[in-house]
Amino acid sequence: MKIVPKLLMVLALCGFAVSLKAVDNAEQLHKATNVLSEIMRAPDRGIPQDLLRKSVCVGVVPSELKAAFIFGGTYGRGVLLCRSHGVGAWGAPSMFVLGGANFGFQIGGEATDVVFLVMNPEGVKKLLQDKVKLGGDVSAAAGPVGRTAEGATDAEMHAEILSYSRTRGLFAGVSLDGAVLKQDHDDNRRLYGRSVSPRDILIRGTMVSPPAARPLDRLLTKYAPRGGAPFHEG
Repeated sequence: MKIVPKLLMVLALCGFAVSLKAVDNAEQLHKATNVLSEIMRAPDRGIPQDLLRKSVCVGVVPSELKAAFIFGGTYGRGVLLCRSHGVGAWGAPSMFVLGGANFGFQIGGEATDVVFLVMNPEGVKKLLQDKVKLGGDVSAAAGPVGRTAEGATDAEMHAEILSYSRTRGLFAGVSLDGAVLKQDHDDNRRLYGRSVSPRDILIRGTMVSPPAARPLDRLLTKYAPRGGAPFHEG
């Protein structure tokens, strides 16, 4: 009989851990909203609004931790939102993990915000794989910075993903070549209360945005209410 109270305690602790993770997901969405809001308030050194309007999805990794000593590595938890059917209102978020390794003589660590735009339906469909290498499985380039994208290079304009970073207040286009993006099925399950695939969330649009994600939806609607390109199943 002594086993029963112990079992109940273990179950209670497990439930508490899950609730903490749900709160953590809400905090991550809140941070992502703040990051994008601060970046878009400085349009002269921010993401060109014409590119944001053309994008079908936007990913944000707030305060990605970058630590390095000879061999460097990055790791960050992010959130990806897409337009409904590629052209409609901004929809519910799907959680992911961004990680990678780099080589170089670097010492120390710094917190970095990462933002990327997915510029066409083919790009987002590739990201729906459980693990995808940026710059390999999906074409990626450092995004142009400024009020418009008039000075963008041909490579930037044809990339499936355009990426940016902000470190210590400095915002610039950054290459994510070699980084690996993995869908976070566990975080999605905690966020929505049941197992749901990234395809259902981002392509089919079967999920409703949770309350913590709605400020991010409104922010994207403010700066890019229309645009994108239609998704086609298959």
